[in-house]
Amino acid sequence: MSIHPRLITRIAVFAALVYVLSWGTSYLPNVNFIFFLVFTSGFVWGATAGSLVGLIGMGLWTNLNPYGPADVAVMCAQMIGAAAGGPVGAIFNRIRLGERKGWSLVSGLVLAAIACTLAFYLPVNVVDAWVYQPFWPRFVVGVVWMLISLGSNAVIFPLLFPVTRRLYERECSRPH
Repeated sequence: MSIHPRLITRIAVFAALVYVLSWGTSYLPNVNFIFFLVFTSGFVWGATAGSLVGLIGMGLWTNLNPYGPADVAVMCAQMIGAAAGGPVGAIFNRIRLGERKGWSLVSGLVLAAIACTLAFYLPVNVVDAWVYQPFWPRFVVGVVWMLISLGSNAVIFPLLFPVTRRLYERECSRPH
């Protein structure tokens, strides 16, 4: 797969959006648009582009956020977990779930939100609990925070998907 300059700029813009919107929601605990932006990137431009948006955007956020940088192990888990949303978006597009209507579409988007959230928080929570100990109490607290993110993503994905669909249609209509 070759990455054209146009796609490189789109990846850079979306990675920057991940960072900027993370700042914008930094005071809302575990409510953010990272998952949706990475999912959208994967849906519109494919799994590789979506993964790069997640890796770069989360790399920026985890190092340059108002609470200070994460340690290396947690940072790596966050970047890998964020990158996992790109393939979820690509699969969602590949099996044509975005073409559905009504509750079928909403259900698919909620499942995609759950997949993106779990793909991020499970490795992050495991690494965080392993590094900071005691494992089980730390992991359980991480799961509680994950549930907040699951709830917010279950609302964000269906609410904002029309923007994704519009971007996809616009990108498909452009000459390459």
